[in-house]
Amino acid sequence: MSNNNSNKIMVPNAREAMNKFKMEAANEVGVNLKQGYNGDLTSKQAGSVGGQMVKKMIESYENGMK
Repeated sequence: MSNNNSNKIMVPNAREAMNKFKMEAANEVGVNLKQGYNGDLTSKQAGSVGGQMVKKMIESYENGMK
């Protein structure tokens, strides 16, 4: 079995930026994230945060192509 962690951040300084990005996305969709453990979120809440992050990344990429 592989010991590869797909959540491992390859650039150490990126962790803080990703956490800030996640908090902004959560705020935009009305999910109250706290620093640290958020295991009390529903799947719907967690999915809406992840979906918002993907939406913002796609928008950023598309705007960069113009």
